[in-house]
Amino acid sequence: MSVKNEAELAALKRVGRVVADTLQTMLAAARPGITTRELDQIGEDHFRKFGAVSAPKLTYNFPGATCISVNHEAAHGIPGKRKLKRGDLVNIDVSLELDGYFADTGATTVIEPANAQLTDLVNASREILHNTVQSMRAGSPLNQIGRMIEQQARTRGYSVIKNLAGHGVGRALHEEPYDIVNYYNPRDKRKASRGLTLAIETFISTGANFVVQEADGWTLTTPDKSYVAQFEHSLVITDGEPIVLTA
Repeated sequence: MSVKNEAELAALKRVGRVVADTLQTMLAAARPGITTRELDQIGEDHFRKFGAVSAPKLTYNFPGATCISVNHEAAHGIPGKRKLKRGDLVNIDVSLELDGYFADTGATTVIEPANAQLTDLVNASREILHNTVQSMRAGSPLNQIGRMIEQQARTRGYSVIKNLAGHGVGRALHEEPYDIVNYYNPRDKRKASRGLTLAIETFISTGANFVVQEADGWTLTTPDKSYVAQFEHSLVITDGEPIVLTA
């Protein structure tokens, strides 16, 4: 969507705040022995207090309130009986609807004790997202996003997942502009306009460039068993620094 007035911006900020708070609540609860279903329930209990609804469940009938992906799962992991263990790489993706507006965020963490390789991967993905988000202005080419993500990942010795992407958000979980990829696409001539609401995601990989869908019809994994760290923010484009709704 494109924000047209202060009321729309205020509504986006409200849902963005609940999304961000839910993510932080879940990250704080991620510990050895907790199941991903229990972690999902903690998130749902939190956001329901504000009247928010799970966006993946609402939009796609996803079998969980949030997506929780572990180790070689890159995205769309279904909460279940799996217990988190020390050293696990865990991605939590939270997207919610509140009063007709949507916001989307995600973060990856390592259950302590963390090894240096996974810690570096997580830090790289987080920093790459921050740098990319802060670079966006009205008039910026949308393919600047993929160019920055890919260049920064390569500089750090990592790959990017090419069949997962950011997207427009606001009045729906996924809307125009679609396919904001993690690599440079010279054919993409779109530009960011003032008020445009985006969800930018970094999918930084220790090996794979593509993910495959598992038999459950949802979970996306790396075929070579490499690791992926995802971070995501929803933001509104302005003439200056963007408004990060899920900060």
